[in-house]
Parts: sequence; C-alpha cells; structure tokens
Amino acid sequence: MLNLLKIATSVAVAGLIATSAFAEDREGWPSNLTIGTGSQGGTYFGYGSGFATMIGEALGITASVEITGGPVQNVTLVETGEHNMGFVTMGPAYEAWIGKSKLMPGAEHKKIRALFPMYQTPLQAAVLASSGIKSFADLEGKRVGVGPAGGTSGTYWPRYFKAANMDVTISNAGGGDTAGQLKDGLIDAFVYAAGIPTGAYSQLAVENDVVFLSMSQEEMAQFIKAEPAMSPFIIPANTYEDQPQDVSTVSLWNFAIASDDMPESLAYELTKLAMENNERMVQNHKAAKETLAENASNNSFMPFHPGAVRWFEENGFKIPPALR
Repeated sequence: MLNLLKIATSVAVAGLIATSAFAEDREGWPSNLTIGTGSQGGTYFGYGSGFATMIGEALGITASVEITGGPVQNVTLVETGEHNMGFVTMGPAYEAWIGKSKLMPGAEHKKIRALFPMYQTPLQAAVLASSGIKSFADLEGKRVGVGPAGGTSGTYWPRYFKAANMDVTISNAGGGDTAGQLKDGLIDAFVYAAGIPTGAYSQLAVENDVVFLSMSQEEMAQFIKAEPAMSPFIIPANTYEDQPQDVSTVSLWNFAIASDDMPESLAYELTKLAMENNERMVQNHKAAKETLAENASNNSFMPFHPGAVRWFEENGFKIPPALR
C-alpha cells in the first residue's frame, strides 16, 4: 500500500506539473491549432500529422492537419489568419513575401514568421521502365504530372521545362493521384517535390518497375540559373526500390511558419517541441533528420517569430538582427 501510495503521489505530482506547464502563459492560445500541409502521399502531410500528435501530447491542445495545395497556398493561409501554422518551401515563401504570389499577386505577405527549419525538398522524377524514357531530354512532347498546382512541384517543374525550352503537356493532381495516373498510363512521367523518402514514390516503386531520372550537371546548372533559390542535392542510392544508384537533382529548404500575431509563448513551445525532440520527429517522417537547430541558418529573408528567437538564443543559436 505504501508503494502504491508513493506511485499515486508521484503520478499526481507529475500531473500537477503538466497541468501547471499547460496553464502557464497560455493567453491567446487557440483551442484548436490548424497546420497547412499538402496532399496525401506527400511529405508535408505525414510530417505534419506526426507533429500534430506531438502538439496534443506535449501542449494539451488539439492540433489538426489540413490538406492543401502546398506551400503557395499555405503561406497565404497563414498570412490571412485562416491557418495558425503552415509548412512552406522558401522559394514560394519569398515570392509571397515580395508580393509575387500567384495566389495573391501584388499582396506582400509581411505577417509570416519563421518558426523552425524542417528539411530540404528535392525535385524528383520517375517513369515506368516500360516507357523507354531514360533522361529528362526524353520528356520532350510527353504528358507530365507535376503535382498540385499550388505546390512547390507544380510551381517549379513547369519553370524548369520552360527554361529548358521543352514542350511538355502538364497535368496537376495530388501526389498519390499522380502516381496512380502514371501507373494507369494516363501520364508518361511523375515529377514531384517532397522530402525523401516520398510515400507516393515508395509505393509506386514497390508495385511497379520504375526508373528514377537523374539530372546532368548541365541540367542542374540550368535549373539553378533559372531559380537561384535552388541548390544541388543527391538522393542516396536505395532510397527507393528500383533505385540502385545516387540520383542528382536540386532542392529547396522548408520551414514551418506562423503569423506574427501568434502568441510568443505558443511559438516558443512549438519551436522547442520540434527542436528538442528530433528522434520523435524522425519517427514521424525520415526527412526530419534535417529538422535541426543549426539549419535555421538556411533562412535568408523571413524574420523569425519572437518566440522562436527566444528558444534559439536560449540554446546558443544567434539569430541575425535582420531576421529578428
């Protein structure tokens, strides 16, 4: 009985500590926190679903993920206050910041604030082996699925084809749907942008004989010249079945963002949760191996939320004055 009493007392004390932590400085916190992600089958959705569970467990508030068209839409949903939080690649985020968003052209998105770095988004491309397509040059005249129109993929792949003077027929759909279209022969290639491994590609490669296309040095240079926010990236061999060699491509960094009117205490706790629990984040999605505090330096233009600044600087990471 004495041991049981000790256990019960410990549990009660732990509960009081948790309740106290939950109650501390929660003014202005939403009862339900919405996170803008992307299409099912994409990295944002899996990464966000796991993080939403962590928020509920650690902070005691309900968090829900919203299926969206991706970064172009997410940045505007945060700017306008329709979502509390969103995931963005820094290319579309910068365009929205300077008023060049396709969704809200002319409207500078100056309320958005960075919370924490997520991972790099490589651009990826797959075809069925039976198609005979072996290179990007072979996509000339073909039907190409590029993912959702508002996503990173749907934004940047058409720009690449334009810069390369390639005539392709573009198709827009979610990642899972696009993979299905390739399998059914409705399109000739599935090009996408998502953290690795991407669920839609993993399933496609298990169920079909697939070829993953690799960019030449000239093609990468052409892409980076057209889109300076891009950088070279290697998809390691055996990331997917049917991928025995490294694949060369380009990538963009992803960050979690919020509005500047999110309570500082909430932004602090969200940043703390992501930055101090990398092992759990990787359980949510393998791409989170790059969800590390030192990667905050890959944000070059968007101010960090004051709550995020507080966490980074408490933990020895200096945020430049221009990004405070």
